[in-house]
Amino acid sequence: MNHEVQNYKQSGKVLVSRRLLVGLGKLVVFGLTLYYLRQAILEASSHSVLSFQTLRQIWDTKSTALFIAAVLLPVNWGVEASKWQFLSRKFEKISFLEAYRAVLVGLTLGFVTPNRMGDYAGRILTMHRKDRADAIGAILLGRLCQLFATVLMGSGAIAFFVFKYYVPLASPVGVSVLLALLLVNSWALALLFSFQWAIGLLERVSFLRRWVHYFSVIGTYSSAELTKTLLISGARYLVFMGQFIALLWAFGVHLSVEEYVWGVSGTFLMKSVVPSINALADIGMRELSAMHFFGLMGQDPLLVLGASLSLWTMNIALPSVVGLIFVLPLKLSNSR
Repeated sequence: MNHEVQNYKQSGKVLVSRRLLVGLGKLVVFGLTLYYLRQAILEASSHSVLSFQTLRQIWDTKSTALFIAAVLLPVNWGVEASKWQFLSRKFEKISFLEAYRAVLVGLTLGFVTPNRMGDYAGRILTMHRKDRADAIGAILLGRLCQLFATVLMGSGAIAFFVFKYYVPLASPVGVSVLLALLLVNSWALALLFSFQWAIGLLERVSFLRRWVHYFSVIGTYSSAELTKTLLISGARYLVFMGQFIALLWAFGVHLSVEEYVWGVSGTFLMKSVVPSINALADIGMRELSAMHFFGLMGQDPLLVLGASLSLWTMNIALPSVVGLIFVLPLKLSNSR
């Protein structure tokens, strides 16, 4: 009897300690999210292009463009929620609202982690099944398909800027660049549609073998399912692009449709391929990329900076704060 009482007390202490750690972890996420947001606001406010007077003038004269960008905000994450709802069917059927909640939680946790790795934890913690870590592969697949859309459009942007400002297409260097871009996109697409082959290679590497189980689910998606995921990713990419173009126009960056498209595509590509340490580093890479590409087209870097910071605030910072509402009730374990 005494032994049972002692075990009960020990399990109670473990439970209390675990709850305390979980509570502290949530407070850390909450504090870091607000800290990074505050730092971003302070950094943005140091630029005259984002002063209150400038924003007020933009709202008075370009309210339609700002309204379009704002309306596309829930659409952007709604498309991502639709993709997650579709991919998660391999494990658990969830409603669109549950998928939207999972996306916001992942966005919030990704906001305070390197290269948005918290997105995995956020979506997994919102699932109800006991072995929910198996969904890691589905999350990775969604990110890979989104990355492919970014690389595909970004390749067009690289071709546009290289052939317009650096070397002609009708030259050995120009042809080499074009072939390299075609090979990269073809290889990435082939890898997505034959992931079982990649799994076989990973199983031969001893220190990766223990993780193969989480990635192998990617090979269970059919060609039709992969195609649909790619189409949803492409749709989200176009929505995100539409937001950026609307903000660029609002800030006075006036270009042709072609230049808008390739300037934004180049910016998104550079942001995606360069790992970020945290939210502030994430901001810096996007802004540097945007100012570089649009600077090549003779645009004022400060106007581009204002549009890019506004895009980040509208599309990342604000939804991350909203996601805090759903982070606090999360549970690390599931009894189901």
